[in-house]
Amino acid sequence: MAHPPPLPELYVVGAGPGDPELLTLKAYRILQTANVILYDNLANQELLSLAPTACECIYVGKKPYGEYTPQEVIHDLIKEKALAKGRVIRLKGGDPFIFGRGFEEMLFARSHGIAAHYVPGISSMQAVGFEDIPLTHRVVSEGFWVLTGTKKDGSLSADLRLAMQSNSTVVIYMGMKKLPEIVATYVQEGRGDMPAAAVMHASLPQRKVVVGRVQDLPKLVAEAGITYPAILFIGDVVGIGERLGST
Repeated sequence: MAHPPPLPELYVVGAGPGDPELLTLKAYRILQTANVILYDNLANQELLSLAPTACECIYVGKKPYGEYTPQEVIHDLIKEKALAKGRVIRLKGGDPFIFGRGFEEMLFARSHGIAAHYVPGISSMQAVGFEDIPLTHRVVSEGFWVLTGTKKDGSLSADLRLAMQSNSTVVIYMGMKKLPEIVATYVQEGRGDMPAAAVMHASLPQRKVVVGRVQDLPKLVAEAGITYPAILFIGDVVGIGERLGST
């Protein structure tokens, strides 16, 4: 008796900021049912051990300015593996809808008749809380702006100048290559003294963190060996723990 073909479906799953224990319960359950996992560079590979023994795990990472899996190849794999094997998990670091192209992959899947589902993950920016840096704090920060340091055309987001004028924390993903330009923008606007931090591998034992002023960030990150995939945090929430603790 012939078996029915597998039901093609895609789950775009957030792996969280790095610490495996920060995975959501839903993501934990879904990973245990995977037939194929397409995982990113920033997804902790310890999570692959949750998958069934027969699950096929394929690395499709994108290291900034280094090893790169073209998006078209990832799309082709989603289609091929879902139609052939059924449930495909696209495992992405942080949350797949925050600069992760997760929704783009879901639309691609649906355009080929493949059911697609979203499973949120704890965003990498939220892990800055482990460094006693809250994204918001009463009076000090009225909200937060989340920006990409490098747009598709390689330019710095024009929204940065708008964010600088607010009383909100500024969070910049993928900003390390543009760090000199970001710092110059703050200095030009007379805001070079703003508290700032760069955090790399937040939530993991090998994390690196520097805290200082915006104008000093290039020197601080160079001395600490901080590179990609660090996230930048700029605003009065940086260092607030020390300031409040000393009063």
